[in-house]
Amino acid sequence: MPDYAIGELSALSGVKVPTIRYYEGIGLLAAPPRTEGNQRRYDRAALDRLRFIAHARDMGFPMASVKAMLRLSRHPEEPCDDLDALVADRLMEVEERIGKLMGLRHELTAMLEDHHHGRVADCRIIEVLSDHGECGHEH
Repeated sequence: MPDYAIGELSALSGVKVPTIRYYEGIGLLAAPPRTEGNQRRYDRAALDRLRFIAHARDMGFPMASVKAMLRLSRHPEEPCDDLDALVADRLMEVEERIGKLMGLRHELTAMLEDHHHGRVADCRIIEVLSDHGECGHEH
């Protein structure tokens, strides 16, 4: 049975040591047993859980959703409706962000196309950035 020190767990999971301690502090990761020298020792289940948390956070899931997913994972016989709802909510956030980024891309492109690359005094970019009303994009 693997037995990892916190530094090893960090290296294997890609999660920094202070973050691992933080996850323990908020209950996402169980406090591990300690050696006689008071060193934390983690098992394979802790590594798997930490990798799950890290992947979910990398995908942008808020902490509350990660906690809910971990709670739901303890009930494999239950339907996936709640998990589906968490993913659907995250997808909606991503779609909204993509829409805003596409609008921003359009506005930045327009800023470059609308000016004549002449003098700063005649620069449309300065005009648009100085007056939000000139901007055609909601951000």
